[in-house]
Amino acid sequence: MVTKPAVARIFRPAKTAMQSGRGKTHRWVFEYAPEVPRSVEPLMGWTSSSDMASQVKLFFETREEAIAYAERNAIAFEVFEPHDISPKRISYSDNFRTDRLVPWTH
Repeated sequence: MVTKPAVARIFRPAKTAMQSGRGKTHRWVFEYAPEVPRSVEPLMGWTSSSDMASQVKLFFETREEAIAYAERNAIAFEVFEPHDISPKRISYSDNFRTDRLVPWTH
């Protein structure tokens, strides 16, 4: 049986919808791309996978450290650059400004 080499993804995670700040988004994540699709267990409805590499998730301070780790261990990888969006700064009192373009209503 011939197995194809595992491909890793290197990326910086986006903030979750439950976060208002940028916590846990500064480190780079190294994880393997899934090779086997997940299956649903019929009785309980849990999802499972026989792909053991999907459980590996490593964190690095910089992108270069993650790339060096992949090259040192001869792991094929893809780097996904982050899409940095500057947060819109608005204060609570701006909701009640008189020169607001769109009136604020409930």
